[in-house]
Amino acid sequence: MQPNKHLLLFLFVLLCGIATLSAQEDLITPLPIKASKDTITAPLLPPNILNDSIRVDSVDTDTVPKKQPLLLDKIEYKAKDYVKLSQKDNKIYLYDEAEIYYQDTELKAGVIVMDYVKNEVYAGRMKDSLGNYSQLPFFKQGDNEVRPDSIRFNFDTQKALIWNSRTEQQAGLGQLGSDAMKVYAQKTKKENDSVYFMSEGKLTTSNDTVNPDYYIRVRKAKFVPKKKIIAGYSNMYIVDVPTPVALPFAYFPLTGGRAPGILFPTFGNDPRRGYFIQNGGYYLPISDYVDLSITGDYYTNGSYGLQGRSIYTKRYKFNGNVNISYENLVTSQKGFDDYSRTSNYNIRISHSQDPKASPNSRFSASVNLGSSQYYTNSLNQVNRNNSQTNTFASSISYSKTFPAYPSVNTSLTVSHTQNSRTQVINMSLPTFQASMERIYPFVKRDEVKKGIFENINFQYDVNAQNSITTTEENFFKSGMFDEARIGARHRIPIATNFKLAKYLSVSLSGNYEDVWTMETIRRQYDAETQETVTDTIAGFDRFNRYSLGTSIGTTMYGTWNFGENKKIQALRHVMRPSISYSYTPSFEQFYESYTDEDGEEVQYTPFETSIYGRPSLNKGSSLSFSLQNSLEAKVRDKDSTATEPRKVKILSNLSFNASYNLEADSLQLSPISMSGATEIIKNLPINFAATFDPYAIDNNGRRINTLNIKNGGGIARLTSARVNTSFSLNSEMFQKGGAKEKANEEKQSDFSDNPFAMNDVRGSNSRFNRGSNNRNNSNNEDQPIYNNKLPWDARFTYVASYNNNNRQSEITNHSLMFSGNIQLTPKWEVGFNSGYDLKDKGFTDTRFAFKRDLGSFRLSFDWTPFGRFERWYFFIGIKSSLLSDIKWENRSQR
Repeated sequence: MQPNKHLLLFLFVLLCGIATLSAQEDLITPLPIKASKDTITAPLLPPNILNDSIRVDSVDTDTVPKKQPLLLDKIEYKAKDYVKLSQKDNKIYLYDEAEIYYQDTELKAGVIVMDYVKNEVYAGRMKDSLGNYSQLPFFKQGDNEVRPDSIRFNFDTQKALIWNSRTEQQAGLGQLGSDAMKVYAQKTKKENDSVYFMSEGKLTTSNDTVNPDYYIRVRKAKFVPKKKIIAGYSNMYIVDVPTPVALPFAYFPLTGGRAPGILFPTFGNDPRRGYFIQNGGYYLPISDYVDLSITGDYYTNGSYGLQGRSIYTKRYKFNGNVNISYENLVTSQKGFDDYSRTSNYNIRISHSQDPKASPNSRFSASVNLGSSQYYTNSLNQVNRNNSQTNTFASSISYSKTFPAYPSVNTSLTVSHTQNSRTQVINMSLPTFQASMERIYPFVKRDEVKKGIFENINFQYDVNAQNSITTTEENFFKSGMFDEARIGARHRIPIATNFKLAKYLSVSLSGNYEDVWTMETIRRQYDAETQETVTDTIAGFDRFNRYSLGTSIGTTMYGTWNFGENKKIQALRHVMRPSISYSYTPSFEQFYESYTDEDGEEVQYTPFETSIYGRPSLNKGSSLSFSLQNSLEAKVRDKDSTATEPRKVKILSNLSFNASYNLEADSLQLSPISMSGATEIIKNLPINFAATFDPYAIDNNGRRINTLNIKNGGGIARLTSARVNTSFSLNSEMFQKGGAKEKANEEKQSDFSDNPFAMNDVRGSNSRFNRGSNNRNNSNNEDQPIYNNKLPWDARFTYVASYNNNNRQSEITNHSLMFSGNIQLTPKWEVGFNSGYDLKDKGFTDTRFAFKRDLGSFRLSFDWTPFGRFERWYFFIGIKSSLLSDIKWENRSQR
């Protein structure tokens, strides 16, 4: 019983303690006992005790990866009509304008069903009570867009099945639109973000993807967006009709920007050279700034041609192109009488520098050189428009300006001119020019220049060149330098001007030239051979020359007022007469002499071969007369709201010039020249000129020292005359109201993008009629029907010249050139270019061009019906640059 007593005592004490604590819980205070560190350390456990006591699985790591979350982002969805959640089917139904957004995926459709267990969506169209479908699905993932009839898409695998999909792919340099590739497929399987597999697809660039005017049918294809389409058997359909244009397999590049690729050739045949291919080759974009295309022509008789073209550009720096062509043309076959072989070449270079690149220096080039008969003998159609080129010209120059006062402009130029008829080539290798700005030595730069001394000024310029004249036979050979001439000319012009008697303007001038040459001649008579021998002496030599001149002129005005109530209110006549005098001394010191076979002394100058002319042996002293006229009228404006009268230039210029030689012993008066221009008829400028001789002529047609008026004639003989004019006409000029009414109609037009569209399609001012109301659709608006007015334009140039030097009274040139265009329909256009020689009664090179817009195709027919270049050329092909190699062309044989 002893343990029980102790147990009862323990319980009693415990109950008392609890009661005390609960009654005095707020009176508890901590004991001030200081804590000290225990000096006894607990023993450490062995390092492997856990491993020894716990069993470890023999497989260290589970090879099965943990399953990722089913969805990586939140799915947002909505619909206009209703959103229904079916827990029984584990699906969400969205109806009418349904939309789902998940990461970069966007899906819109009329009906969408989402299975949230399988993480799949089904999208389709809506069907109304009449059986018409609307709200086709729109699927977008990243930058790729697809417009199918229905689609099934899995969010986990990112795979999809698409029925009747339509997508648009930009390729090359084109923009999305008419130049983009439209891809249609009955069934498409989306493997991943970058690979699609298509079945029964259509490829086209037509705007109408539902009923395209053409397409390429592919049975099976692999489609990589923005990169390529690799297809099996493919053939072309036109208006759903199959054509024989087919390939066992096809590759369609869809790479954006420039991409390397094959340039498809043109096929044909020539009776003298056989079958040929033209303009086939390869295109290579070398960098972002330079590209290169190499093409070639080949004929079965051995003729061939090579062309290399490169275009380069760098923004704000420079741009240009290089074209090099070579042709080896073989006619007939070797062994035949008409066999011949010729080679032609042509080099064209163009380079221009942006002005912002370097304000004080500039480099430019324009080169066109080659065989004279390159354009006329070339069989390549691209050279057809240049077949009448008679002159080739080239220029490569570098110029630099030194802006510090006095500023100096310098330039170094290499030039070339070539006549394709005479085959004469003139070259400058090179020409150096430098000129200093005008300096006023007797006045400061910022001061006003008044008086004869303050206006004294001078300049300095130098011109040096190496001139070569050769023929095409010696071009690029050592013989071309045999006739080279080198020289330089320094020139210092001095001038001043001042007012005399308030109304007269007087100018004084002088000019000094110093000419350098690197060769001179020596001439003597050889008694043994009885010939005059000319020797060329190499070495530096020089001569100088100078001249003086003065002129005085004024301006006179005459006005006639007829009243503001008159149609012609006033006339104003302006005359600017001037008289000038020039003097050039004789430079006999630069002349030598030799004795000819008759014992007579013959003078010559050693500087006859100078490219800057020879020093004058005869003294010159002459008076020149000039009279310039202009006549204009003030005419009351037809517009009643106009506050000012309208100015009409009756004569914009009428000038007379003549001179009198004070040093000549006979025939001192020069012929009188007249030139003028008028535009008294609106849009019809007329330029005319004539020459009058005050002296008579003898029976041999030579001028004699007898005035024509004293010989029984008039004051002066008309020896030559010419007149030319050019004007343009178009259909708008003959419309009621003219251009002003047209501008108002265009502002009110519903078809402002169409230049032939008018607002009132039934009124008298309409340009075309769209037809009945049941045909008023978008397709008819793009192809309107013309009523009774066809847009057209025409340009005319008339030239006539007259010669009567020896009383022959002959019209030397009398021709009319004309060209224009007629737009028969909005899709049909006819152009022409021709001329008629009224003197020789014959037409010049006449050309007709017919063009037809066939929607996705372009048709053209170029016809020269007669003449030296009689021929025709037919072309039809796809307008889009993506499929521009699909074409057919044919041409006549020469």
